[in-house]
Amino acid sequence: MSKDALAKEIAEVALLRGTFTLRSGKASSYYLDKYLFSTRPELLGQLAPLFAERLDALESRLEIGIDRIAGAELGGIPLVTAASLATGLPAIFVRNKKKDYGTSKQIEGAVAKDEVVVLLEDVATTGGQALEAVEVLREAGAKVIAVIATIDRLEGARENVEQAGLLFDSLFTVRELGVVG
Repeated sequence: MSKDALAKEIAEVALLRGTFTLRSGKASSYYLDKYLFSTRPELLGQLAPLFAERLDALESRLEIGIDRIAGAELGGIPLVTAASLATGLPAIFVRNKKKDYGTSKQIEGAVAKDEVVVLLEDVATTGGQALEAVEVLREAGAKVIAVIATIDRLEGARENVEQAGLLFDSLFTVRELGVVG
């Protein structure tokens, strides 16, 4: 499937129209329901090699090896799992909050001090959830260098992530999905 065809398919299955409140608190006339595309193997399977290409390009550009990829609970988990299978890079899952039972971890999977990590995001609006996950990873000693979103809503995520000293990239923008002009 071409990238354009994939963008069209994602928009067809995930775009909802109406009145929605986003995680950022902003009101929106549309919502991209990540679960409607990330739970479909025929779409998730097409996203994995796109993430792999972006990760390879990042390594080449920065002349640095990426040790692990991370995804934030819950939407980032299928994305980082698929990308892990496509790249061979180990995955890390970042919980929204530390669990209060068992091992009481906020990060699932191993991460060592100074390991280079890239966070994969589902739909980025302001980048708030991604930056929260990055902070958790940094507190664990990871050297987080970038955030790669599946979809950039073009509402400030790039600017906020870059202002935090990270690189930002996305597989698609809402323009490429045909959501906005």
